[in-house]
Amino acid sequence: MELAEAKLKFIEAWGKLGSEWGINRTMAQVHALLLISPEALTTEEIMEQLKISRGNANMTLRDLISWGLIEKQHRAGERKEYFFADKDTWAIARQVAQERKKRELDPIIKLLNELQTVKGDMKDPDYKTFNTSVTDINKLAKNVNRTLETMLKAEENWFWGSIFKMFK
Repeated sequence: MELAEAKLKFIEAWGKLGSEWGINRTMAQVHALLLISPEALTTEEIMEQLKISRGNANMTLRDLISWGLIEKQHRAGERKEYFFADKDTWAIARQVAQERKKRELDPIIKLLNELQTVKGDMKDPDYKTFNTSVTDINKLAKNVNRTLETMLKAEENWFWGSIFKMFK
């Protein structure tokens, strides 16, 4: 397989993986392109290589910046903006986990905490079932949150070492 074909396969696979994880396919494909590019790319280069519109490229680049996955760079004497992705996979994994936690897990924990304050009689089967379900889900969500917090604070070698110890 030639390098050009391998790059296209990687971009397509990363896009599919991203969509499986709930991230827009184009966003994942732009990220993949920037991951495998040795130099920062302009919007026009990204549009050309991925065959996407300027609007789609601009919106996707803004989203990637808001996720903390890419950076915008300026070069002296040039008006064009250049975009660059961090190549450190551990940093990428931590950044994605942090954003997903902030956007998904934190709001559900907040809601579950509010729902646990609902008053009722434990003799009422509807209230008891509701209360038990909310309490159990809240415990699980808080355990997931603690695990993510540990991952976000951990160094890569320590984290993987801890994970592998659990499976021995």
